[in-house]
Amino acid sequence: MKKSLFLITIIFFTAFTAFSQRTQLLHFYVEAGDFERINTPVSVDIEGASKSDTLGYHLYEKVKGRMIEKHTQIETGYIPRLWWILDGKTNAGAKREFFLFRDVPGTTTGAITTELTKDNIILKKGASEILNYRKSIMYPPARVDSAFKRSGFIHPMYSPSGNILTRVSPRDHYHHFGIWNPWTKVRIGNHETDFWNLGSKQGTVQFAGINSVINGPVYGGFSVKQDHIDFRVVKSGELAINEIWDVRAWNTEPVEGVNAYLVDFTTFLSVAGNEPIVFVAYRYAGGIGFRATGEWNRNNSTVLTSEGLTRKDADGSRARWADINGAFEGKGNSGITFFSHPANRDFPEPMRVWPENQNGVGDVYFEFCPTRHNDWQLDPGKQYRLKYRMLVYDGKIDKDVAERLWNDFAYPPTIALLKK
Repeated sequence: MKKSLFLITIIFFTAFTAFSQRTQLLHFYVEAGDFERINTPVSVDIEGASKSDTLGYHLYEKVKGRMIEKHTQIETGYIPRLWWILDGKTNAGAKREFFLFRDVPGTTTGAITTELTKDNIILKKGASEILNYRKSIMYPPARVDSAFKRSGFIHPMYSPSGNILTRVSPRDHYHHFGIWNPWTKVRIGNHETDFWNLGSKQGTVQFAGINSVINGPVYGGFSVKQDHIDFRVVKSGELAINEIWDVRAWNTEPVEGVNAYLVDFTTFLSVAGNEPIVFVAYRYAGGIGFRATGEWNRNNSTVLTSEGLTRKDADGSRARWADINGAFEGKGNSGITFFSHPANRDFPEPMRVWPENQNGVGDVYFEFCPTRHNDWQLDPGKQYRLKYRMLVYDGKIDKDVAERLWNDFAYPPTIALLKK
């Protein structure tokens, strides 16, 4: 008995000493707010606590008197943020207590990683590929006009079981590239350029460089630059629009009982010249577009929006989210739910959804199109953002799951800092 008490005393003293030797930086609560949370990515501003990105940070949650360490990741930038997963279920109205300490740097495993090849940036979770971003030029099939070549798009996008959800350069639309977002009718000075329909030979979009790649236990991803090149100017090939893509996948299990990835896609736009440009209202343009696998058709796929509309009536309507799901022969169902952020242009965003008779078989295409109904002027010296999230999953999900995940995206848990 005395020996047991002695061991308990030693363990308690060791733990107390370990914490006392660390510098407490922050003490705060995470508040769920009005919504239930399940394995939700959260972050806290560490501008006041951050001294150097070489410092080690250790985040602990206090649960029933015990201090439980969490995997964290620092996002550097104008304001550095510490990210982690609010794991498990957190009921609406609940709050959870956290402490951030500074210690010597340690090593962390990169559960979400990026791999660079000659042609692609490959985003992975463990050994499984999530998506490929194409950085080299992809040429169209043989005997097709080389004007249809492109870089700067996502393909393949994989479901967790390995089903390929995207399609590139199909015969009906050689200018379709998996997940991508060129602008169709762009007024630049005294002319209009089409960056979408590559066959018009008016403009194109191309990969222009890697800003960063990130590996980490909380998220991994990449930031790339893309150039919108205008062929309709005296000096052919002039840069018209600067674009940055920030793509990241989260190391979380967002839906109980469903294999799924959570991927954020954010695009930043700015004018390259000295005069404003206008994205002219049109049914295809920008936002985020998805050309689905050729395995899907009107008989084995579905569309459902946050407003309860389907493929029969969703085109041109507005939504906060849209779920696109389909079957793979012998491999079950997979899908992507696209979430639009409330800060986006013309939110709730209009959509382009192909009709059920598209190409005679009901090929599947979806897009959030922020200029479907209204022009959008971009002024020099300003930066514009569009932010989306994708739930990439196997099986099927219901409306309640989509609503919960959109609330996580649109209204994340809040942080209540306490004084040290």
